[in-house]
Amino acid sequence: MFWLLPVLALIVAGAGAAATPSIPDWARWTLAGVALIGASCLAIAFLLGPAARRLAGERAVLTAAERREMTANERVEAVNAARHTLIQAATGLVVIGGVVFTAQGLWYTAQTLDTARQTQFTDRYTKAVDQLGSSKLDIRLGGVYALERVARDSPRDHQNVYDVLTAFIREHDPTRTAKLPTRPATDIQAALTAVGRRKVHMDVGAINLMEIRMSGARLAGADLSDGDLSKAILADADLLGANLTEATLTGTNLTNADLTKANLTEAKLTDANLTKANLTDANLTYTNLTKATLTGAALTDANLTNTGLFEANLTETILTDAKLTGASLLDADLSGAILDGADLTSAGLNEADLGGADLSDANLSLAGLGGTDLRGANLRGANLFSTDLTNANLTNANLIGANLHGTDLSGANLTNANLIGARLTDANLSEVTGMTEQDIRRQAIVDSKTRF
Repeated sequence: MFWLLPVLALIVAGAGAAATPSIPDWARWTLAGVALIGASCLAIAFLLGPAARRLAGERAVLTAAERREMTANERVEAVNAARHTLIQAATGLVVIGGVVFTAQGLWYTAQTLDTARQTQFTDRYTKAVDQLGSSKLDIRLGGVYALERVARDSPRDHQNVYDVLTAFIREHDPTRTAKLPTRPATDIQAALTAVGRRKVHMDVGAINLMEIRMSGARLAGADLSDGDLSKAILADADLLGANLTEATLTGTNLTNADLTKANLTEAKLTDANLTKANLTDANLTYTNLTKATLTGAALTDANLTNTGLFEANLTETILTDAKLTGASLLDADLSGAILDGADLTSAGLNEADLGGADLSDANLSLAGLGGTDLRGANLRGANLFSTDLTNANLTNANLIGANLHGTDLSGANLTNANLIGARLTDANLSEVTGMTEQDIRRQAIVDSKTRF
């Protein structure tokens, strides 16, 4: 048994060396193979020798008497039967070992291929970035599309690619002293398009397009969700159907921009300029439009549920059939705005200016209009059920056929208001000015619960 210790030492040394990360991978795999072969040989020798004899019934060295009781043929047959059984077991072990070794080899091959692929991606990435710095337009365009392809093929490079493209857009912004072009340069537009169609779910961080000046940019259907476009100039931009969910657009210029059917859910548009922008059928749920300018903007059928419009400028804005349920319009300027058929249920309009606004057939039930300026407003057929109109100014307002059941009009100014057919049942008209009780009874529908 003198050979046993060197074999064991060889196996242990090979296994230990294979676990050393400092040596080349090919050497580690070779040493692991040698150790595995040595261990297999040792196991087979043990199975064919001592193990076989023990399985055959030889628990100890046979005595002379035991040898005489057992014929030579019987002993040989017992040992051979045990050896046959153990050879089958050894064969199974070898097969299992081979499978494991093959699996490890395949894994190593896959790792090698992955490393080669990543090296290739790195080379492609580096070359594409170099192309962006070219003085030739076609080469820069090639660089943009090459980077986009790298992002698709290599998920781990996704964020780096779009960080480079957004930096390219920002750094190639028109000179601040120069007049803005009507449309972005061809290569910049290509980069914007690539950013807009990226796989957003792979983003690690928000895209940075702060302060870019891209009037007339074509971004229809672009996904800019969670992006930072604060103080950007996107006047006349095409953002039809764009996804701007949770985007930051603070102070952004979107004058005359087309945002038809755009998704601006929870976007931040504080101080943004949306003068004459088209937001028809847009989704602005929970959007922050504090102090935003929407003069002359079109918001027909837009969804502004729970939107914040504190001190916003909505002068002459078109909000026909818009949904403003729960919206906050405190101190907002809605003078001359068109809100016919709009749903303003539970909206906060306290101290807002609605002078000359068209609110015909609008739903203002449960809305807060305390102290609101409604001079000359058209509220014909409007639903003002249980609305708060305390101290509101309704001078020259048209309330023909309006539903004011349960409405609080205490302290309101009704000078020259038209209340023909208006329903004032259970309404509070205490301390109103501009009209006497007789004038009101002559025009409006009242009941015993109407309080004067």
